[in-house]
Amino acid sequence: MFATALNRLEIESGPVRLALDERLDQWQAQNVGRRLWAADPTVWIVDSDPAGNIPELSNRLGWLDLPVSMAGLATELENFAAGIRAAGFSRVVVLGMGGSSLIAEVWSEVFGVVDAGLPLLVLDSTHPLAVAEIGAVETLTEALFLVASKSGGTLETLSFFNYFYQRLSRLRENPGQNFVALTDPGSGLEKLAREKGFRRIFATPATVGGRYSALTAFGLLPAALLGLAPSQLLARAQVMMAAGAAKIAPRDNPALRLGAFLGELVRAGRDKMGLVLSPRLRPFAVWLEQLIAESLGKQGWGLLPVIISETEAVPRCNREGRPAEDAFYVFLRLGGDDNRVLDQGHAQVVEAGLPAALIRLDEPADLAQELWRFELATAAAGAVLGLNPFDQPDVEAAKQGACAVMESWEQAGCLPSPEPLARLAEGRLYGSRHFEKVTDLEQVPVRLLALVKPGDYLALLVYLPRTSELDRVLARLREHLQAACRVPVTLGYGPRYLHSTGQLHKGDGNHGVFLQLSGARTEDLPLPGQNYGFATMIAAQAQGDYQALLKAGRRLLALDWETLSPADIIRHLERLDEAVARLVGVENFEV
Repeated sequence: MFATALNRLEIESGPVRLALDERLDQWQAQNVGRRLWAADPTVWIVDSDPAGNIPELSNRLGWLDLPVSMAGLATELENFAAGIRAAGFSRVVVLGMGGSSLIAEVWSEVFGVVDAGLPLLVLDSTHPLAVAEIGAVETLTEALFLVASKSGGTLETLSFFNYFYQRLSRLRENPGQNFVALTDPGSGLEKLAREKGFRRIFATPATVGGRYSALTAFGLLPAALLGLAPSQLLARAQVMMAAGAAKIAPRDNPALRLGAFLGELVRAGRDKMGLVLSPRLRPFAVWLEQLIAESLGKQGWGLLPVIISETEAVPRCNREGRPAEDAFYVFLRLGGDDNRVLDQGHAQVVEAGLPAALIRLDEPADLAQELWRFELATAAAGAVLGLNPFDQPDVEAAKQGACAVMESWEQAGCLPSPEPLARLAEGRLYGSRHFEKVTDLEQVPVRLLALVKPGDYLALLVYLPRTSELDRVLARLREHLQAACRVPVTLGYGPRYLHSTGQLHKGDGNHGVFLQLSGARTEDLPLPGQNYGFATMIAAQAQGDYQALLKAGRRLLALDWETLSPADIIRHLERLDEAVARLVGVENFEV
């Protein structure tokens, strides 16, 4: 067994120093560490259940001992991965959403293919062009599909499966051998997997929620298939688990300290967490984003992770040129990486007296420690805020909205549309009642930014097929919008963000302004057994979230280019970006 050091945590608590000390002392007096490990639901006193008796509070703590309890599975997963390579499979595709698939993406982007491992992709977009790209490869029969859903009933995941199973049934006699199920025991997916003859079913613990499941087979199997050793990842996580054991005082517990820090900052009004990561660790930010935003964005509270690019200034300043009073920063520094930008940003934050946490990792595999640390820290922050960090009450709103839109399709053969405010160049503009009619695309950012107030954030919600070119244009648009409005700007691809930041968008204190972007749906892929295809599904999901945001009283604008090609949409986005760039430096956005 190799030896690994504990990832070091340095906290600059700044204005919450006294509150943090008091919280840690209170937790020590109340034996919070021991009670948490004993699955005592009264650690979390929530408004809807002051007695702390919500079952989900006591039966969702199975992740605490995963570094040890999963150790027996590690060798089995490594042997299975070797058998997959020997069977002639050439790639792995994960079909999943949110916590069931994001950790696989992290492993793939941080490590790539290791030794004799297999390349891995994650499909979590229902856009027909994204689905078609996965199926366009001639060697479809050499692809192993991991169907990942804890509940076993995730609409997107099952739709992906049905599509690819039908495709493979035309190419081989036993298409089920190309599929592996990752799901809770007794789920509908487990039953389906047995009926269809899946190659393997890996059960995931029912006491572990999706976004806390990275150290179950949801994360360990993709790691093994990439060529990583799950046993070593678990061993590293065990180091952090030991440091966060029940007997460790909260002040000495690196996870509880971080959790108290996060919670007290949110209570103090600092609800924007800038994430600054070493270059190689940057893919980890999307996993952190979904864990924290979905766990803590509810009941009027919210902690918004903001992934900071290498070209952005740290710390962020408000319109008066002073460091923003609603922000703090978390730095993840990998030894041996190019950390010049990170170190400069950290020095400037500390010099300004702003709250910051710096976590030092020796090797990329030490991310396994941070999986466990941040899970406990997030749960502990929920205790500070008096909310349930294991549920997602507002996620259902977007699902219900999408179902209502789909019912309209079933009855009328077409999708209902919100009343357009105006028709732009080959596209439509929608918005809440706060918007007047506009006919020029260049007026859109002016109208959008007029809604932004200090303390807000702006979120780009993108229902388009993801490409490197689109990523580039949207990254530039995001930075220009941030420079223009002086509030954080986030970016999420739909429908994946619905299983992540979508909870916070509707559950926080109404600090978000939203721009939804969709289109490129002229080509469809039919779904087996349905009278609609993926183009209809993603349109319904976009409209469902639009309606859910409106119902929650959120400020939003939607641009839909249904009939345009991806290339034409990129050209329109470049025009929009140019319009925003002209606003940079303008102080008054009143119209």
